[in-house]
Amino acid sequence: MSLQLGATAPDFDADTTEGRIRFHEWIGDSWAVLFSHPRAFTPVCTTELGYMARIKPEFDQRDVKIIGLSVDPVEGSQKWSGDIAETQGFAPNYPLIGDVDFTVSKLYGMLPADVEGDPTGRTPAQNATVRTVFVIGPDKRVKLVLAYPMTTGRNFDEVLRVIDSLQLTAQHRVSTPVNWRQGEDVIISGSVPDDEARTIWPGGWSAPRPYIRIVPAP
Repeated sequence: MSLQLGATAPDFDADTTEGRIRFHEWIGDSWAVLFSHPRAFTPVCTTELGYMARIKPEFDQRDVKIIGLSVDPVEGSQKWSGDIAETQGFAPNYPLIGDVDFTVSKLYGMLPADVEGDPTGRTPAQNATVRTVFVIGPDKRVKLVLAYPMTTGRNFDEVLRVIDSLQLTAQHRVSTPVNWRQGEDVIISGSVPDDEARTIWPGGWSAPRPYIRIVPAP
């Protein structure tokens, strides 16, 4: 079963390239991005891990921790880091989980519950569903799930954009419109009646329709 938005992100213990962690404890009071990979030394994921390392300061500014996952042993991911650095210009500067018993992949619905055996004997195609992004809030609940095909690299700039929206709307009673970017106008949430909205936004709002109430971003 895939995790639903709003569900509690499963907790787990795991070995990573930066030591053993307890996931919820590792997140702490921060946000987190867990993004998974079908195998080490796969071409598309090599580009992704390098790019994520390059833009990690953007996640740091938003108090978002990054962690990757592969079903390969930690040692394989450590060896992979050299290739990533050489070909992409940046080596992973965040932990990578070695999910050798498929525990995390199963908990997060990325592989079937009956998968077993030696992960190094599985091909990337057999792990195709391990190609997912989860954004998890400080409350340990799932805020975003993205699943990509093997042939399409993920857009981590979009993940940042969504995190900006998630963090804004967690603090204010607004929603963000299509293609919204940080600093642009927002929409008053439909759950806020006009009488209450006038108290929150005494300057009023623009309303091309009564149900579309546009205000500057808080």
